[in-house]
Amino acid sequence: MHSLSRAASLSLVTMLSLMAAPLSGQRAPDEAAILATVKQLFDGMRKGDSAMVRATFHPQAFLGTAVSRLGVAQVTVDTLQSFLKAVASPHDSVWDERTRNPIVHQDSTLAVVWVEYSFYVGSRFNHCGVDTFQLARVGPDWKIIALTDTRRRRPCPEQS
Repeated sequence: MHSLSRAASLSLVTMLSLMAAPLSGQRAPDEAAILATVKQLFDGMRKGDSAMVRATFHPQAFLGTAVSRLGVAQVTVDTLQSFLKAVASPHDSVWDERTRNPIVHQDSTLAVVWVEYSFYVGSRFNHCGVDTFQLARVGPDWKIIALTDTRRRRPCPEQS
């Protein structure tokens, strides 16, 4: 129960952060560096390089997935170690998370990224959804402190 309330709190913080839309044309000051951290995560996944992926995360990062199963909203929580182990485990096909339409908000040393994605296993479409990242500046670097995603098989852009 504690994990679920933590997940709900982080999701609420992310949603509220995203509701404060920037002025027209205004960009997050560190948008390029923030998105570079997210890109490094996905590049590391494609390479199966858990060290490259680990470097993007704060050691105590939160990972969650929000889904609806049989009409019931659920949140599952994963550990960073479990995720890194999955990335490092040999798999026959490349894990390719293709992103589009990122939205970045930043206030000082805290940032959120909302990005749509489609996930492929090799060349085969698997699912789509939205990734929400919370990042914090740690020294000179941006680190992912929370990553929550949605997952669905339809409707997805690949099915248009």
